[in-house]
Amino acid sequence: MKEYTKETFTVSTDRSKIDLNKVCDFLARSYWANKRKRETIMKSIEHSLCFSLFDGNEQIGFARVITDGATFAYLCDVFIDENDRGKKLGTWLLQCILEHPDVAGVRRFCLVTKDAHAFYKPFGFTSLQEPEKYMEKMNNE
Repeated sequence: MKEYTKETFTVSTDRSKIDLNKVCDFLARSYWANKRKRETIMKSIEHSLCFSLFDGNEQIGFARVITDGATFAYLCDVFIDENDRGKKLGTWLLQCILEHPDVAGVRRFCLVTKDAHAFYKPFGFTSLQEPEKYMEKMNNE
């Protein structure tokens, strides 16, 4: 487990600190996970490297990374509570994620976003260099 602090804020990878109701409620309002079942969210958290952002004891952000810790990482389910946006907390959360020793050296770090390309670009994320090589298999949730 790792923790980062800044003023009254903490980013923690301790899964036991996650406010599951807050995370599930936010994901239920998101465009990417609004049909995801609570059981699926719980299982995804159990099998991911999770980053929770707190103001004091209140969870105000979250992200998770699926990784082998060596060659590949996938960033997903990133959110900052609507009331806490505009404070550069998303930037700090992403910096903490990218510095974490379990993912700092991975060869390929991917994510999927509908509208946050400008946010991720300064961190080195780009469009796929060879999209024709990528494939996916989608299952209904």
